[in-house]
Amino acid sequence: MDSHAAIVGAQLRAAREAAGASLGAVAAEIHYGKTTLGYYETGERTPPLDVIAWYERRFGGIQDPVATLLNLGKADVERRSFLRLGYSTALSASVLLPGWLDQATAAKPSTKTVVGHVGEADVAVVRDVMLLFSQIDQRLGGGHGRTAVVQYLINDVTNYLRGSFASERVRRDMFAAASELAYLAGWMAFDNNEHSVAQRYFAVSTKLSTEAEDEPLTGHVLRAMAHQAIDLGHAEEGLQLAEASVGGSRYTTASPRERALLKVVHAKALSAVGRSAEAATALLKAESDLSAADGSDHEPSRVFFFSEASLAHETACALRDSGDLDGAAEQFAVSVRKRKAAKFTRTHAVTLGYLGTVQARGGELEQACATWASALDAMDGVQSGRTRNVARDIRATVAPYLGQSIAPISEIDQRAAEYLAVNQK
Repeated sequence: MDSHAAIVGAQLRAAREAAGASLGAVAAEIHYGKTTLGYYETGERTPPLDVIAWYERRFGGIQDPVATLLNLGKADVERRSFLRLGYSTALSASVLLPGWLDQATAAKPSTKTVVGHVGEADVAVVRDVMLLFSQIDQRLGGGHGRTAVVQYLINDVTNYLRGSFASERVRRDMFAAASELAYLAGWMAFDNNEHSVAQRYFAVSTKLSTEAEDEPLTGHVLRAMAHQAIDLGHAEEGLQLAEASVGGSRYTTASPRERALLKVVHAKALSAVGRSAEAATALLKAESDLSAADGSDHEPSRVFFFSEASLAHETACALRDSGDLDGAAEQFAVSVRKRKAAKFTRTHAVTLGYLGTVQARGGELEQACATWASALDAMDGVQSGRTRNVARDIRATVAPYLGQSIAPISEIDQRAAEYLAVNQK
């Protein structure tokens, strides 16, 4: 039994029992059966985040999200010994993009233990920090910068959350900004193959978004959890999370760009469980939603990365998983052409890696090697579990052909091995 699932399940059960509600009564109010809820409460299965959020809204009594964030952040700091360098030192490291040093160091944590009045300007600072590090993640991968994100969370953001807010609107906005930053810490951990850490940050992020009453943000985090579950081979759980992400106002009140993001991951989840026709319908809806994002709508900064290139990448993944290799290759190629590689280097490298593997599966080994060469070029300087996975996949795919008269095979294998040796995790 997973210890984390057992702890969460015990909290769910305690909250329900303290309210005097039976398991059957809960099952009558939520779209999960009594037996399934029993599995969640006993820790035999990991409860989805929408179940946790529902219990919290209905019963309360689950650990305060601010305290949870602080404890999780401190544990993450202690686990990563190089954090002893401190937040400002980490920010001044060479991982920062050109011209960003002054912006980043201006956000150094306060030495005060308690923040008093919290206003709109404070919310804006947290959101600026989130966007800054999200851009770093998109270019250099989750292995760069998470240390600074975590220290900012525990040194500044938790103080803001305990401050005196100028208005109820500011309070909700600050909890939403904190949720986005906790989500980013989780996403960076996910990208770096630190999956249990990522899940805990995602769980805290959903608690904060619930406190903020921000349904699209909750959907955004559930979408990330669905993405992670699918990548880890848990297709049914991924579909549950994806369906929760597009449920009700999480989808309907989101901006067009965010709706497209939620819906394309829903399509990916449907494809992963073999529901190809429904996946195709969802992909069309995602395309329609993205077409409606003409820049005139207010969009949260968390979706700045989602573009036509992103849609093509996820569409290709869904087609690949449904067995349509030709369609997948076409869409991966579209993604490569449309993506701004200098700003989104990590995903560009991953897309090229996936395209090469699809080409190899289609018997085009020499073309695959040329594509993989471009992928490995793009990976230079990127620290990401997903790029490491691509390099491992390259080696596994070419292994049966080593020693044959296909000239690029040995060179590609050697380059992938060298990348893994330098970027061990």
